[in-house]
Amino acid sequence: MLKRMGLIFVIVAGLITFTSPDGMAQKFPAKDITLIVPWAAGGGTDTIARALVKNAKNYFGVNVNVVNKTGGMGAVGMGAVATAVPDGYTVGLITFQLSTYRMMGLADLSYRDFGLIQLLNQSPASISVAADSKFKTLKDLMEYAKKNPGVVTAGHSGAGGGWHLALASIAVREGVKFNFVPFDGAAPTRTAVVGGHIAVATTGIDELLQLYRAGQVRILAVNDTKRHWLFPDVPTIAEAGYPNPKIIYDWRGLGAPKGVPADRMQILINGFKKCFDDPEFKKLAHDLGLPLAYRDPKGFEEFLKEMEETLRPALESVGLLKEKK
Repeated sequence: MLKRMGLIFVIVAGLITFTSPDGMAQKFPAKDITLIVPWAAGGGTDTIARALVKNAKNYFGVNVNVVNKTGGMGAVGMGAVATAVPDGYTVGLITFQLSTYRMMGLADLSYRDFGLIQLLNQSPASISVAADSKFKTLKDLMEYAKKNPGVVTAGHSGAGGGWHLALASIAVREGVKFNFVPFDGAAPTRTAVVGGHIAVATTGIDELLQLYRAGQVRILAVNDTKRHWLFPDVPTIAEAGYPNPKIIYDWRGLGAPKGVPADRMQILINGFKKCFDDPEFKKLAHDLGLPLAYRDPKGFEEFLKEMEETLRPALESVGLLKEKK
């Protein structure tokens, strides 16, 4: 009798083990999630990432902790995400540079190496001049540049960056040749255009807010389909007389390593959509002038495919296209 009772106890204990959270597949997520940001702490991308996940525990039941892994124009951090264990506990903030690495021959990395979660935002480029510039409109600038190829100096924050390629794309379409001048970031680009060291600057429109409010720059156009709420008198590229059907945006989104189980991916997709819809996050984005643009995984993939197609001729026009396929 005692032996029989002992056997029953062993069987029951075994059943408890296999039906407990530790004995079977644990509920996901059972621990904190890591969000890798491939750019430095304190920068714009880092600020957005931290704001996005500030209230993540309300939606996941666990924290989402930001870890910065910088270097290689973002390739170090994004590469770390792509090669992480595909268990759903590592996700990454992926950015515009992912659209150019392979075509520029910089890294063997593209959106195809990730399980896409969502697009976060699309930031448009602006075309600006100093307040006392002789170019009063975009038409003034483009017509002069067309008649004087290579004379107009156009500053940007880095070769192959979103702002550089946005203006290069417009120039290719309109048959205009600018003399592009690279700077180490948006701040020196802004300083150069205000000081008259370059004729025109291509930057993110939100990066000009203080100079715009101070009356130090004239923004000729925003490369978008609608006007920006913080710059109501700045025309879109189409309103300025140059319709642009294929706009190059600086973008940010979320991705995970390929191979994360489908049920866990769905939890990540749903949870981060709730983070995106969080009122506190949306208010911060609005106050920063950051245009949010949600797309689900399928829509995000379509956006990235189109982006590559639009970037190729722009890269070729400025001699940066290294990979043909």
